[in-house]
Amino acid sequence: MLNAMTALGQGTRLVYRKGLRRYIFLPILVNVIVYATMLSVVINRFSGWLDHWIGLVPAWLDWLSWLIWPLFMISLLAVIFFTFTLITHLLAAPFYGFLAAKVEIQATGRIPLDDRGLSKTAIDAVGRELIKLAYIAPRAIALFIVSWIPGLNLFAPLLWGLFSAWVMAITYLDYPMDNNKVAFKDMRQRLSKRWWQSLSYGGLVTLITWIPLANLFLIPGAVAGAVLMWDQHYRTARELTHQSHS
Repeated sequence: MLNAMTALGQGTRLVYRKGLRRYIFLPILVNVIVYATMLSVVINRFSGWLDHWIGLVPAWLDWLSWLIWPLFMISLLAVIFFTFTLITHLLAAPFYGFLAAKVEIQATGRIPLDDRGLSKTAIDAVGRELIKLAYIAPRAIALFIVSWIPGLNLFAPLLWGLFSAWVMAITYLDYPMDNNKVAFKDMRQRLSKRWWQSLSYGGLVTLITWIPLANLFLIPGAVAGAVLMWDQHYRTARELTHQSHS
């Protein structure tokens, strides 16, 4: 049975083989540009952001500063992480969708059900990313607010970890599903049906996105790994769900 680590390893080796390497250069270039821009902004502004938000903490909570400071750090880093992820995938979505289609053909021998032209696919890919953004953003905002509620914020790191894994599962596993005409709602249901595979793969991708520089070259492999996960775990998930209800 294909697991998250195996899928990522096989996917990374696959995209750097002759025949697929040509499809990863533009996504990597997009990631490099966004990564460098975000890193520059964070380095120049992080201490100012930290001082500003810490200054908003009421005086009567000063005795909790030892706990509030690391929780704020985690929350702010999570916001930066999601911002970086959403921007890169919004810009690179057309390339990732095209890469996923090529990987599916080469790795599985199956042709995606998508019959749209290249330009239509690119436009629809951006639209799909906006749908993801509409789903993710309010939940991320709610979690950020929870991170500041005394008592509940003790669970914030765990909640951010689970949420990050779920977001990465949605982000990457959606590429092959979109190519095979799986609606966004149906995609989420399939991920829920295979919740362990979804969270384990999403969690692994979350970890590699935090590896400086190396993440730029591992992300295309994560797209390819998602195709392998789709083919083994999710392609028939809807049929299995229907059978269990019949």
